[in-house]
Amino acid sequence: MIRKILVVVLLITSMAQFAQRTSSSPYSFFGIGQEYDTKTVEQNSMGGIGVAFNHYKYLNFTNPAANAFLRNTTYTFGVLNNDLTVKNETTSQSSTSTSLSYLALGFPIGNKAGFSLGLQPVSSVGYSLSNSEFDADDNITAISLFNGQGGVNRIYGSFGLMLSKNIALGIELDYMFGSTENNITRQIAGVSLATRHKEENIIRGGAVTIGAQYQKVLKDNLYINAGATVKLGNELNITGNEYLYSVSFSGGGSEVPRDTISSDGINGKYELPLKSILGVGVGKYNKWYVGLEYEMQDAYTTSGILNSNNNTYRYENSNRVSLGGFYLPKINSLSSYWNRVTYRAGLRYEKVGLGVDGLATGSNFTQINDFGMSFGLGLPLKKLSNVNLGFEYGQRGTTENNLLKENYFNVRLSLSLSDTWFIKRKID
Repeated sequence: MIRKILVVVLLITSMAQFAQRTSSSPYSFFGIGQEYDTKTVEQNSMGGIGVAFNHYKYLNFTNPAANAFLRNTTYTFGVLNNDLTVKNETTSQSSTSTSLSYLALGFPIGNKAGFSLGLQPVSSVGYSLSNSEFDADDNITAISLFNGQGGVNRIYGSFGLMLSKNIALGIELDYMFGSTENNITRQIAGVSLATRHKEENIIRGGAVTIGAQYQKVLKDNLYINAGATVKLGNELNITGNEYLYSVSFSGGGSEVPRDTISSDGINGKYELPLKSILGVGVGKYNKWYVGLEYEMQDAYTTSGILNSNNNTYRYENSNRVSLGGFYLPKINSLSSYWNRVTYRAGLRYEKVGLGVDGLATGSNFTQINDFGMSFGLGLPLKKLSNVNLGFEYGQRGTTENNLLKENYFNVRLSLSLSDTWFIKRKID
């Protein structure tokens, strides 16, 4: 057992350096970058539901109360491949990236409690945008270039406890950390030197999530459940440096820094408001499940950083609705492997909490929405382990109001290894 624990610890240590995702989404300019669902492949394959769902061998990253239902030790990691196409009204551009989604370990504590811990990327920054300004004769007067990179990760610990036969409570503590770099380069026509505003941020902060689940067993192995989580409002502290300096461009297009105009330290913050998730579901043990989930969060604010002051966008309230479930034909089938496969599917619609004015008038904001359809397979291996495949097609944004629309296709893969640890052996 000690050897197994050491293997997991070594995996976490060695793979932590790969936890940083890359993004090519222009919407990663905003806030802490493009935020990712901190959910398992199984959850994402069901439209992202999970606040009411629990299972004896699957981890749940949405509701810490679900740890109370764990009966097997499970260690898992997931990988994401993202194919992204960004387009406006006339052109389009495509990119592909592959990265680690999560690395986690969960185990039961007796028959009424469970604990999990893990490492997950939270967001990534990876944008490159340009904006041209014109005079009355349609001549370019200035060009502004925007680019950024980096992201935020989190380490979490989650605990769940059964209070009674039907009710479980849980708590999760996480620590978020990362760094981002944002640049704005402005070149005015007829001026030999451009100016650049560069910002280097170090991001640190923690959060607390409280969760509850209720489950009632009915006749014929049917059950209903409900769940809720509240992620308490928190702040992410931002420290770093910002520079304003002049640059020139060589004949090959490379940049040559010139004079530093000013430099200063950064002491800012992201204020993340309370987030609530509610969900209900109905199912039959080891056969099928259907769940509905709703998430809501007020607009968050920033201060003391480069993208805090801009009249071309604003942060808004966000919400999400997800519907999904699974079907397992026959868990102990001997005649057909495919009868032992778990089939998952789901739908998701989300208002991401961002309004953008593509015309830069400061008054014509378009809400950015995200819609996704998902499907997945749970492929059983020996004993209680399995490989999970997930596929998701979605659209984010719009080409209206001079904005950009993203079409994405995500392929997710996870390996979930389950075993029985901490069981006292009996000798006859």
